[in-house]
Amino acid sequence: MTADREGYRPGIEAGAAVLLDDTAAAALVPERPARGHKGTFGRLLVLAGSLDHTGAALLVAGAATRTGAGLVTLAVPTSLQPVFAGRVLEVTTLGLPEREPGIVDPSGAVAALARRPHEALVVGPGLRAGPATDELVARVLAGEGDRQREAEPSAVPAGDGGQAAVPAVVDAEALNGLAARPGWWREAVRPAILTPHPGEFGRLASADPELAGALPAGRDTERVAAAVGAARRWGVVVVLKGARTVIASPDGAAAVAPFENPALASAGTGDVLAGVIGALLAQGLSPWNAARLGVYLHGMAGEAVREALGDGGAIASDLLVQLPMARRRLVAIGERARRPLGFAT
Repeated sequence: MTADREGYRPGIEAGAAVLLDDTAAAALVPERPARGHKGTFGRLLVLAGSLDHTGAALLVAGAATRTGAGLVTLAVPTSLQPVFAGRVLEVTTLGLPEREPGIVDPSGAVAALARRPHEALVVGPGLRAGPATDELVARVLAGEGDRQREAEPSAVPAGDGGQAAVPAVVDAEALNGLAARPGWWREAVRPAILTPHPGEFGRLASADPELAGALPAGRDTERVAAAVGAARRWGVVVVLKGARTVIASPDGAAAVAPFENPALASAGTGDVLAGVIGALLAQGLSPWNAARLGVYLHGMAGEAVREALGDGGAIASDLLVQLPMARRRLVAIGERARRPLGFAT
């Protein structure tokens, strides 16, 4: 493949970032043991949705199941649990205690989350804006809401009881809540992937005096610089969404996805991405690997949708059935790469 207009070549370092390609993504796909079961493939807890935004939570959960998570649980305010339970087949639901109908009680919610086993979290899509949600998000990032469990000592920051906190994808309203809490990253110990679109990134950066002047512009180099600066500052993986999505690590590494697809410019496609990345976290990938592979699978699914339907009129749920097909393609690429050359002996 020839160099593109920004000067990148697939898989070759260019400036501060690497352009992802099929081969790089295929190397990240988690294995599926033949004797695995649903516990083998991870339990994802999704804290999302409200009465006005049921679709966001359902898209996250659907994307997570289509990306291979073994068990997905959708955690919603108790009064809304019947609404969601009637819309899902493969997903379980968890009612969260409320202060009033539709508004969670943060203390009761983190206690309820801690009682449900999980290896990863998605927090934010479709949550109801307000102080209760902001407090809940901050407490989850501070490590609350994980089940007390036996664990080997780990370099991962500790959450409840000094044990390793499970990783989380932080999206949508959870990002807006963080932007309203100056210095939020100083209290956050949970390994996290933030997935802002440019507007959400701008609000987060504007609330941080050291980043207020580093808002992303249109060119890849500027977007990479903004995302890397934020990832280093906040100690999280940052996925700066948009055409040619940027993935940045706290250690300064960065990757750019090759996809520019107007078919994905519709409501709900970001919720699908959050579910994809969350499922990969639940299957044991690190935040950096889950973010890169998740963005790539999402982009591949989007390309398939555009090929089938065109670049206008596609909806977020069109991506769901394409996700396992994208994974299958990457698995085949990885198997070919590992196949020995020459004649078998």
